[in-house]
Amino acid sequence: MFIRGAWELPKAKQSLGNCWIQGGVPVEDKDKKEYEEAISSYYGEDQVTALVTFKIDTKGSDDVAEKIASSSNIEDVFLVTGDTDIVAKARFPSYAALKKFIVDEVAEIAGVKETRTFMVVTTFKERGKMLREPEDEESTEK
Repeated sequence: MFIRGAWELPKAKQSLGNCWIQGGVPVEDKDKKEYEEAISSYYGEDQVTALVTFKIDTKGSDDVAEKIASSSNIEDVFLVTGDTDIVAKARFPSYAALKKFIVDEVAEIAGVKETRTFMVVTTFKERGKMLREPEDEESTEK
């Protein structure tokens, strides 16, 4: 098993010495530090919205979903079918707070096998409300 995304769960660490797993590829500690610095500098102290997927032991799916939902930063939690078991939408005051949630809080939830974190870049529609209007076709053809 490998962990995708920016962080691996401490209890799911791979035994690769001083390497870390990013997208299934071992990454040296130096590269991990550079990656973390780049992400931190990009997001700074800005609010971060993320979609987080969880692969879990399905025996306790309701318990795991309830524990995830209990975090104040989690807005929505869905038990789903497909390649993942739970999808959560979250807002954090900063990238550092998101990282802390994944590394510290999620790691303590029994039954979580793997997470994937997707940082939201642009929101077009949320809760049924358009947040960004489509560009006028005439203005793009000029």
